[in-house]
This record gives sequence, C-alpha cells and structure tokens, in this order.
Amino acid sequence: MRQTKREADDAPGLGKGASSRSGAGTVPAAACPSGTAKAYNQRLYALPEPAVPTTLSHSDLPGLDLLHSGKVRDVYALDADRLLMVATDRLSAFDVILPDPIPGKGEMLTQMSNFWFAKTAHILPNHLLDVPLDEVLPSTVDAILYRRRSVVARRLKPIPVEAIVRGHLIGSGWKDYQATGTLCGLQLPAGLRQAEQLPEPIFTPSSKAAVGDHDENVSFDAVVAAVGPDLAEQVRAASLAIYAWAARYAAERGIIIADTKFEFGTDADGKLYIMDEMLTPDSSRFWPQDEYRVGISPPSYDKQFVRDYLETLDWNKTAPGPHVPAEIIAGTSAKYAEALLKLTGIRLD
Repeated sequence: MRQTKREADDAPGLGKGASSRSGAGTVPAAACPSGTAKAYNQRLYALPEPAVPTTLSHSDLPGLDLLHSGKVRDVYALDADRLLMVATDRLSAFDVILPDPIPGKGEMLTQMSNFWFAKTAHILPNHLLDVPLDEVLPSTVDAILYRRRSVVARRLKPIPVEAIVRGHLIGSGWKDYQATGTLCGLQLPAGLRQAEQLPEPIFTPSSKAAVGDHDENVSFDAVVAAVGPDLAEQVRAASLAIYAWAARYAAERGIIIADTKFEFGTDADGKLYIMDEMLTPDSSRFWPQDEYRVGISPPSYDKQFVRDYLETLDWNKTAPGPHVPAEIIAGTSAKYAEALLKLTGIRLD
C-alpha cells in the first residue's frame, strides 16, 4: 500500500506541532514516507514466526513497573520519558470488562493504531518512539506474545477528556438527540433519524471515567474549564482534522467511520500529541457502505456485535460482566480482522 500524493495533499495541516517525521506504525513499509515507520515495519515483518494471533488476557512483565491497567491496555514505566504499552485481548462493553478475551484482538488493535498513527503524522505527531521491543522486554518473557501488541511510547500528560468526533447520529448521541434535540450542548437540526449523516462532523467530548464507571457526554465549555481555551481548541481542531482525513480514506475502501474517540497528551513543553489508540474497532464505529441504511443501527466491523448480544440479556451493565458465547467471540474476532484487512491490508492468519 502506498500513500498517494493526493492523500498527502488533502490532509489539513495544523501548524504548530505538526510533523511528517514523528509517526511510526506497524504498516507495510511503503504506506508512510516516515523513516521511523519504515524501521518499525522492517523489524516486525522480518520476524521469523508467522503472524498467527496470540491470546493475552493480562500482561506479566517482571522487573517493569505497572503504572496502569485499563480496559484493554497495560502501561509500564521504562524510564522517566518512556512507556511500554501492551494491548491485551480483554473486551469491554458498556464500560465493563467482560470475562472472556477475544484472541488476537490486542494485536489487531495495535497494528491498526500504528497504521493510522503513520498515516496521520502529517496532521499531528503521535506518541510512538522508534525503539525495538526486544531492547525493553524482560528476557524471561515469551516475546512472541508481546511483539505485535506492544509499543514504546513517549511519557505524556494525558488530557482528561475523551475527544469524540461524530459524523453520524448513533449510540449515546442518538439517545441524547431523541431526548433533547441537542448533543453535548450543540443544537442539531430537527427530524434527524438514527444513523443519519450529520450536516458536518461535530466534536462531542465526554468525561474520562475510571475503569468500571461510565463516561458522560460534556460540553466544549466543560473541556475549556478543564484544560484551558487554547489547549481545548487544539484538541478540537486536531480531532476534527484527523477524523475528516480518515473518513475520506476509509470511504474509498468501502467503510463509513460513523464516530470515533481520540486521546491526547502533552509533553513537558506543552506540545500536543495523539496517544493510546487510534481509529480501531474498539474506539470507533465502522460500517460497511453497502449495508448502510438510515433508520436502523447498521451492521458494523466493531464491538457493536457484542453490544447487540449483551442487549438481549437481563444484565444491568455493571460489573461483573456476563460470559460471552464462543460464537460471539469468533464473530467479533472475524469482524475486527476484516476491518484490519480492508483498511490497512494487514492480515493475521
């Protein structure tokens, strides 16, 4: 896969902090002109073992300090400036971690995130660092379990909001609109239907809840109050710019990005970076264009498949979560793999 001149020219630059050299990604080497991404990929695809999905519910890296264990990612300290982030196969829905993992999910999320980080590095720099994993993984662990699900990243100060961009009216946004006609303080046109495309993408942030708690939609004014007007505007502008570029890219490959969630952080100098994950089936709603219909919740390549199953249960959406049948696990894995292939050309066999 090769980035065309039109794709690069169409991308909106954000001025301060934008860089075409700061991205790194687990993508085919020609997908990004970044030397960092190329180095990442040359190492990854030169590995002797085949790209067979592994399963990892909980990481275990002796000698490294575990700073945070989230819904999916475990974050370890390497030193004062660097982190090791491991995407496990844990599955969460309605902000609850479910007891059954999705084999290979963390690998697929990491490879898709790295692909998008590389593709959008000309819009905003990301958290990835070009450090071989074998240099930081403890010698006693099975490196095969970690190589395709782990990255070395800058140690940043997280922005305490979920930066959500919606191009279509679905999910909690649809529920809020039905109740009030508004979304995160924004007045929307009357008469919109479920899954309908919005007149233009909108920035609809939410609170950043702890594991087990529920995120809540908040207004842009709340973001300004939390981080200040300048940083709030940078986050909004970056979110909308990245979404617009990615939505065009995905549409050319038969996928609608209905909405997505970004996370950002700043370094010691206050420079903004995108971090954590990016445009994955965990953080986005991906719809096949040929099955999209207004007025229904469309089929998707994301964990909506799991949510739809859970909605059939007598479960109050609080921990502990219910077990998920094998066919739902297999179906979810297949949907993630299809999205990975369609968007990035990467296949896990």
